[in-house]
Amino acid sequence: MSYKLLSEPVRKYIRKKRWESLRPIQAAAIDRIITTDSNYILASRTASGKTEAAFLPILSKIDFNKRGVQVLYISPLIALINDQFYRIEDLCKDLEIKVTKWHGEAKRSLKNELIKNPEGIVLITPESIEAMFVNSPYNVYALFENLKYIVIDEIHSFLGVDRGTQLMSLLSRLQEINENRIVIIGLSATIGNENYIEAKKFTGNSPETKVLLDKTKKETQAKFKYFESKTKELSLDLLKDLYLETNNNKVLIFPNSRGRTEEIAVKLRKLSDRVNGHKNYYSHHSSVDKEIRESIEFFAKNNERFNFCIACTSTLELGIDIGSVDKIVQIDSTHSVSSLVQRIGRSGRKEGEKSYLNLYATNKWSLLQSLACWLLYKTDYLEPIKIATKPYDILFHQLLSIAKQLSGCKRTEILNRFKANFAFQDISEDDINYIIDYSIEKDYLEVIQNEIILGLEGENIVNSREFYSVFKTEPNFQVLHSGRKIGEIPFSPQIRLNENLLLAARVWKIRDIDFNSGKIEVTSATDGKKPMFFGGGGNIDLIVRKEMLRILKSDEVYTELNESSSSVIEELRYGFKGFSTIELETERPLIVKEGKLILYTFTGTKINKSLSFLIALLGINTFLDDHTSSIEIEASQLNFKDLTKEIKIVYNDINIYLADALDKNEALLGFSKWGLFLPIKYQCEVLKDRYFDFEGAIEFMNTINLIEIKK
Repeated sequence: MSYKLLSEPVRKYIRKKRWESLRPIQAAAIDRIITTDSNYILASRTASGKTEAAFLPILSKIDFNKRGVQVLYISPLIALINDQFYRIEDLCKDLEIKVTKWHGEAKRSLKNELIKNPEGIVLITPESIEAMFVNSPYNVYALFENLKYIVIDEIHSFLGVDRGTQLMSLLSRLQEINENRIVIIGLSATIGNENYIEAKKFTGNSPETKVLLDKTKKETQAKFKYFESKTKELSLDLLKDLYLETNNNKVLIFPNSRGRTEEIAVKLRKLSDRVNGHKNYYSHHSSVDKEIRESIEFFAKNNERFNFCIACTSTLELGIDIGSVDKIVQIDSTHSVSSLVQRIGRSGRKEGEKSYLNLYATNKWSLLQSLACWLLYKTDYLEPIKIATKPYDILFHQLLSIAKQLSGCKRTEILNRFKANFAFQDISEDDINYIIDYSIEKDYLEVIQNEIILGLEGENIVNSREFYSVFKTEPNFQVLHSGRKIGEIPFSPQIRLNENLLLAARVWKIRDIDFNSGKIEVTSATDGKKPMFFGGGGNIDLIVRKEMLRILKSDEVYTELNESSSSVIEELRYGFKGFSTIELETERPLIVKEGKLILYTFTGTKINKSLSFLIALLGINTFLDDHTSSIEIEASQLNFKDLTKEIKIVYNDINIYLADALDKNEALLGFSKWGLFLPIKYQCEVLKDRYFDFEGAIEFMNTINLIEIKK
């Protein structure tokens, strides 16, 4: 039935490709998209044909002879746009439908041609849509006033982050210029059951948004190994084992930092050279130059004969097609089950293939967390995503964007636009007015003859290239070798002359630093000096931590663990043997040790940060180790009930304490690019909403009983 609903030119494409049948998600999507005008979230595993599931029915349904762009494909990555361009262009070739890339690296001549003759399909990033609204609002109208469909790829990557709020606002603003409702189709391999509600909100019309879910899951074989690293570097034993596990395969290796990525690529290549193995060892992350990254992707996708090993960060976690991969390796635990799902999905992409996963841990707690994520993966659990209900910082950003777009408008018009914008539905008119008044006071906005325009400070902000994005980019140094750019690294106090660094799978020595221009000149390093590392962390979910505690209190044997890994889990269990009967929901261990207390919370990162902040407000010295989910308290004894009472008291004045903390350290709001432009009371609200979870911390204190053990 699904096949018959498609137009003849599209059916011809399917016959030409010699598809034996449609994939389940494709058949379901064709039936629904062609016969209804509802929004849809298409959720199925990686490499299940979601792109075709969206575009086959859209291409069959739309009359592309009408003027204007008919379909907008939005992607989180330029690299993904470049990859999907060929796929969508191939779909459209025989249909004579024009497909255009529109992003910062796309050819200007092709953009100009599209403006002269708006038609077909455009592939774009949220930042490019923002730039168009700011710099050429007339182009937005000319191109998109007749838009029928918006396809959002990897929609899960936009959920619960500032960039997603920005995109929601942009979708609402695009809808503003269209007389007819735009249908939105979201694509994802990683949306848990609890997150469909949030994903549906993303379209601005939850009742008219349906979820099509293909639960088909590939068989995955996992193997855990443990090699403790006593220094910052990986142990030689781990690297040797990793080499033997990967040298005869096509492999992606996922560490959790760019520095670790470079270390693995360099050292595996050296091991391979010693035994005359292959030389196809690469590093792939955002600091590696774009041309080098693209050449690696091209090689992996078009290479049939040769084995390769790419050490990568999340740059290869999303859906960039790099062809068939035999094995996935994870070094230390992912920060989320969702990330593990994405990474596992990069292997076994062909029908009938199994996914192979090797997990290495370099410390005990990383092994425990890694095992917890794996066990939750097997139950199909995915972390719940929380979309900010009152994103005041993104509202400020969009306020400046709209002021520039309209080149002067009445306050009532701005208010009406924000009321209609589904990204800001929960922000009151009073709050919007307060932020407008504050922006006028600070010269971000100006009022002339009852019309609001950008003020001088606002012009400076909007005219910067940094304005189009809402995510923070750390200050980077360009790294050059003989005048050729090999990549970028973030600023660090460790950047000094004669230091060694890892980049693009090689070790370099810093020969010159120009701090004014942000450039570093390097030469190949041959002195064996240890290179510096750079990287970051992430928030861990409450359920992952509860699963870690469940593992510790159980005596279950896990066949995925090798002997050394099993021994480490048993060692951790022995350390907590006094808590073997602990109740997961209501009890937590408290270790009394040498005049200090160590509270193992086994709760989420945001609650841990909130607890540590609240206890510190009482004048008690604390040290949070979120890696082990523990708070060390400098005290010989603890009356937990009294502590809970005192915490509730200071929580009543939390805004005062947060304002004071921000006054002493603006970096506390460093996760928000636009937060510091807000009045202080809204800065505090952003902190409470996105960095802390004080309500969760208070609930934790109210419900948890401590089981003490002396050591």
